Amino acid sequence: MTEAPLVAGIELGGTKCICILARGPDQIEETVRIPTTRPEETLAAIEAVLDRWSGFVAIGIASFGPVSIDRHSHDYGHITTTPKPGWAGTDIAGRLQRRYGVPTGFHSDVVGAALAEARWGAAKGLPDIAYVTVGTGVGAGMIANNRPVDGLTHSELGHIRPARFHGDEWVGNCPFHGACIEGLVAGPAIAARIGHPADEAPADHPVWDGVADALGQLCHTLVLTGIPRRIVMGGGVMGASHLFPRVRAAMTRSLGGYITLPEVALTDTFIVPPALGNNAGPLGAIVLGAQALGHQLETSFTPS
Repeated sequence: MTEAPLVAGIELGGTKCICILARGPDQIEETVRIPTTRPEETLAAIEAVLDRWSGFVAIGIASFGPVSIDRHSHDYGHITTTPKPGWAGTDIAGRLQRRYGVPTGFHSDVVGAALAEARWGAAKGLPDIAYVTVGTGVGAGMIANNRPVDGLTHSELGHIRPARFHGDEWVGNCPFHGACIEGLVAGPAIAARIGHPADEAPADHPVWDGVADALGQLCHTLVLTGIPRRIVMGGGVMGASHLFPRVRAAMTRSLGGYITLPEVALTDTFIVPPALGNNAGPLGAIVLGAQALGHQLETSFTPS
């Protein structure tokens, strides 16, 4: 068997960055954590780590966003309209590719996590999956035929507007859309609503009924794309394990019997927690780097 390529991976998060030198989950040579501060300071710290690493043949970057993933766009590899101060318009992929001269893969952090869970984790062996993170924000990434579902941009399904839970008229916490999914169920939204962090709310707190209902509608939407054979749900809010059966039930109610495929009907195996934990994002960056290397090999091959 051919040895997997050595890749430098970067998970660029809103509060911290993780740099990882690896071939896969069983071949991690080093992991370094860096605080996310100002763009120049953070990127310089990442470069200082990569400068002392040798032997990597590609770079993969799984970044907080929104990000530009259209390779034909002038701002490909940039962070775009993020509310994180100072980061909008920051060139990530181009800067690192120019410095190190190796194929560089770039995508959202949630797509990175989806790739890793499909390759090594809770959806191992499945070519078509969705990964949902519910934490500081809400994001959903989809993989079809082992590749990110790409187009004009990456999906932003955390910002769809769900039908409101019966009797709930709270305005929501999203600065753009108010009561979108993220504005109703992300950690800061729950905290704003109940006056203390989500992880301090007991399982019988009424806030969870609305959270589960909205997330069930998000899963309904993902099912209707026709893509995922499994939905992996991670992030800090989903650490409340009592949410999983409620979200599964909410999705089933929302679908109303419209989709009868057994994969979807077996909700205990259709909506599952991640298997890679905090390594999903960094290992997703490793997959992105390996895919960038493969893309270069494919496009540079000339038949004899």
